[in-house]
Amino acid sequence: MEAFKKLLVVGMLLIIGNAILSNSMTICNMTREERKSCEPYVTGENNLRKPSRACCSATANADLECICSYKDSGLLYLYGIDPKQALELPHKCKLKVSVHCE
Repeated sequence: MEAFKKLLVVGMLLIIGNAILSNSMTICNMTREERKSCEPYVTGENNLRKPSRACCSATANADLECICSYKDSGLLYLYGIDPKQALELPHKCKLKVSVHCE
């Protein structure tokens, strides 16, 4: 459940960043470039098994508590985010951060 929450948060961050914000803005401590580095692992467009170092680093440095505020917006499906792949991202990055989205 915790991994799912983290993945949804990351996916949401990617979506909001690409849809609303300019290239120079950051969301929850992730730049647009950092968000884009994770797209192949959560959109279903790619069958990559291991996230890039850039994606894992961006995810590890993100303010995941901040990202929780986007988890229920419903935008994941609008942007092709695969929740199953999103759930696997924190585990694949071997993150040891605990986030409890309510």
